[in-house]
Amino acid sequence: MPEPLLQIAGLNAHYRDFQALYGLDMTVAAGEVLAIIGANGAGKTTFMRSISGLIANGSGQVKYQGRDISGLRADEVAALGIALVPEGRQLFRSLSVEENLIIGGQTGRKGPWNLAAVFALFPILKERRAVPATSLSGGQQQMVAIGRALMANPDLILFDEISLGLAPIIIRDIYAALPGIIGEGMSAMIVEQDISKALSVSDRLYCLQEGRISLEGASGAVSRADISRAYFGME
Repeated sequence: MPEPLLQIAGLNAHYRDFQALYGLDMTVAAGEVLAIIGANGAGKTTFMRSISGLIANGSGQVKYQGRDISGLRADEVAALGIALVPEGRQLFRSLSVEENLIIGGQTGRKGPWNLAAVFALFPILKERRAVPATSLSGGQQQMVAIGRALMANPDLILFDEISLGLAPIIIRDIYAALPGIIGEGMSAMIVEQDISKALSVSDRLYCLQEGRISLEGASGAVSRADISRAYFGME
């Protein structure tokens, strides 16, 4: 078997005295799309922050392309090829759409994603390239956040709550763009509240419940009954 692109082994995470994740084990293969589901407070965002270097991890808990990245800073993780689309978008308020996108390219990684490619994916951003990014609608801001991550030319992109707070028509447009984002061999992890959306775009699914994995399996094979039990902690 080829070595996983990302390997999570016994991952724990703490906020001071509070433990948020308990011994998670997970792998992501090259070109694979994983969905991460779970109720609010299940640990999904903490998990994404742990992978991307925003939360310190114990030695050996996160390996990327065979390298232990557990102790690296977020900028070092990004330079290796992992990009995060954070919950709440977290755009730079004082910068324009184009300037926010350019920041994503500061890793210097080579690849297909540049301003022209992002504008081709999301044409509205080209029209509004000079306006402050935070003056856009919520859906357009999410497009900027996705474009900023793509500008880093990652091998693995992490979407944290990709459709949170967006209107259904905007969610549809975002998901319509996903094949153009992850269809060229890129791997992805998608945190999503909409279970149907998560199942529709992913190869495998993990459910978190109170910081632990309560279900894993092929997205096309897990039943709704299994998901409900894992999601709500029902016996």
